[in-house]
Amino acid sequence: MANIQSLDPSASPLDYYGWELRRQREAHGLKQHQLGEIIFCTGSLIGQIETTKKIPTRDFSERVDAALGTDGVFSRLMGLVLRSQLPTWFQPYADMEARAAYISTFQAQLVYGLLQTEGYARALVGVDHPNRVDEMTAARLDRQRVLGRENPPALWIVLSEAALLQEVGGRDVMHEQLARLLAFRNDPWVQIQVLPFTVGQHTAMMGSFNLLRFDDDPDLFYVESYDQSHMTANPSVIKERSVGYARLQATALSPEDSATLIARVMEERYGDQS
Repeated sequence: MANIQSLDPSASPLDYYGWELRRQREAHGLKQHQLGEIIFCTGSLIGQIETTKKIPTRDFSERVDAALGTDGVFSRLMGLVLRSQLPTWFQPYADMEARAAYISTFQAQLVYGLLQTEGYARALVGVDHPNRVDEMTAARLDRQRVLGRENPPALWIVLSEAALLQEVGGRDVMHEQLARLLAFRNDPWVQIQVLPFTVGQHTAMMGSFNLLRFDDDPDLFYVESYDQSHMTANPSVIKERSVGYARLQATALSPEDSATLIARVMEERYGDQS
């Protein structure tokens, strides 16, 4: 069990958060239960966060900042804390994704992380990380904040029909997930196309991949396997995959027809069948 006295604030963003929370609380002469009363939570939760047993939330951090007058310190730390909960091999991509001006992705089996619902994400994370579902799901959902920026990235998704039919988390979760996809129909920065099974062989049979474009940096190609990832700015790879992605876009259903298919699957496969 972690001991707050032995926490090394330089060990990780989460350790620093817990260490700083205790330092600030004690500097204000507050016991854990007293701070909890001020920000409407239990003293036990304060203790769990101070000892890195619990991941703080953005709402918690904002309330702590307001209560202790820390000028947004804990709110700013949250990005680092949540990013640190992502798999180590995935973090470099997450950093690039947050900076990208244009994201193109082909997804062979799953809904892309930026559009996943909480239920869908929790079901996926729980398969291999049942003891870290809360923190890893929070980290995944936090990536979606880029879509709410004043100048969000343009996001183009080509989604295999398999992703609509692969039941993740149960029928209710899938119904909610497909409804979320449909919610982006009128979003000017998000385009979703479905690649139907009827197209047969295609240029992405090897699996999912992403292309990132930046305002001032070279394009990046990204692909991942079970426990590692590969990211490159090699011009020949970028050219080949960019052409391949354009062919996927041309082969896939239009955004309008894709929405029609998503809605049909949502109701016929995951709707109320009582």
